[in-house]
Amino acid sequence: VQLQASGGGLVQAGGSLRLSCAASGSSNNINAMAWYRQAPGKQREQVAAIITGGITNYADSVKGRFTISRDNANNTVYLQMNSLKPEDTATYYCAALRWTLPILWGQGTLVTVSS
Repeated sequence: VQLQASGGGLVQAGGSLRLSCAASGSSNNINAMAWYRQAPGKQREQVAAIITGGITNYADSVKGRFTISRDNANNTVYLQMNSLKPEDTATYYCAALRWTLPILWGQGTLVTVSS
């Protein structure tokens, strides 16, 4: 299984972006997908996750602004990001999880939010 992330870019504060993560192949070891982000000088953090049953979980910092969703037919996970803030600037990574642990990473996509 490989993950291909896309959709990052430069946006003004208050704007929106949608990230996509396309998965090639499948694995019985994967039961959740997540988006992480890492800002310069900071640790990587999980911002949103979606499990096989469709239950979602969000970091407090993005609740009400970000939405994670999945298109099972196309093996794609999305992160809709609204009301973006400069502090959302980071490289965003999608990941496949086995329970709560990432077992596969996509390449990062840079999101820059200007003030």
